Amino acid sequence: MRGISCGQLRGLMIAAAMAVSSLAQEQPALENVPPVGENRPDEPIRGEFSLDAAVRFLDGAALNWQKERKCFACHTDYAFLFSRPLVSPTTPVHGTIRSKLEHLAEHPRDVKYRVTEAVMVASVLAQNDALTTGKLHPTTRKALDRMWSMQREDGGFDWMKYSQPPSEVDDHYGVTMAAIGVGVAPDGYAETQAAKAGLDKIRKYFKNNPPAKVHHRAMMLLASLDVSGIMTETDRQQLVQELFTLQKRDGGWALATLGNWERSDGKLQDRESSDGYGTGFAVYVLRRAGVPTDDRRIQRGIGWLKSHQRLSGRWFTRSLWKDQKHYLTHAGTAYAILALAICGETTNDDKD
Repeated sequence: MRGISCGQLRGLMIAAAMAVSSLAQEQPALENVPPVGENRPDEPIRGEFSLDAAVRFLDGAALNWQKERKCFACHTDYAFLFSRPLVSPTTPVHGTIRSKLEHLAEHPRDVKYRVTEAVMVASVLAQNDALTTGKLHPTTRKALDRMWSMQREDGGFDWMKYSQPPSEVDDHYGVTMAAIGVGVAPDGYAETQAAKAGLDKIRKYFKNNPPAKVHHRAMMLLASLDVSGIMTETDRQQLVQELFTLQKRDGGWALATLGNWERSDGKLQDRESSDGYGTGFAVYVLRRAGVPTDDRRIQRGIGWLKSHQRLSGRWFTRSLWKDQKHYLTHAGTAYAILALAICGETTNDDKD
């Protein structure tokens, strides 16, 4: 079973984009974007799947985050830039968010989480380049080179740890994001002297710090498809089987089962209910690992996604941190779109 490389993924993206109709509604802009509303567990389910509704939510969430917060977050704008191109990158909204990230790369901030920001900026720009132009933007190259200057000798990065799973809890997430970005960076960036030295340190980090959580091992799998020496094919297939054992009876996955994260509000994690992030992420990783779309288990995952979209277009995911904003819903929607796109399910038959 052969995995799907980033180059092959871009080919799938182009084919999918050709099959997708233009959004019926006018594209929102930063100055007039309507609010997307709260991420609520009790929001009604849609009667039928709508790609238009999903994309409108993704666009609206990204624009609102920039309008209100004027920053980038793993669960919202970063996730937008590595998922939105799989529908279509040639939109004003994508151009707006991409230009904001380029500005951040050219004008890095001296904040306490500057290392985290440097890694995410570089990785996401590289992923976005790979999915759009297929060329390494000069700003992306500059951001990648800057990222290496912040790498520790053990291969890690001093990561933001705000007890907010899965992205802000440990150094492992940052190391994997760096590997994913460098691995897919166009124009042979991974073969540059700086990248080779940095990737050698990353391999050492993974060897000395093997991840215990399924989520982080799944991210390592994604990195290993474009960077050698991170995970063997045997390891990948063991992870594939582990992911399938966590699939729920309804066909979905629960993000809380992909790690043993503790909540800050003292409540129990919901390990029983399938959600958007868990299902979208699992299906996407499994497809990238080479599991065919017609596999019965993948079809069940697709079925869950298409039958559990909320009225607003989003896929709800409960926060693993505390019951408040549930911003993981934004990332869950991004991964749902990634999963549906890689399974060839992003054709627009709805009239929403």
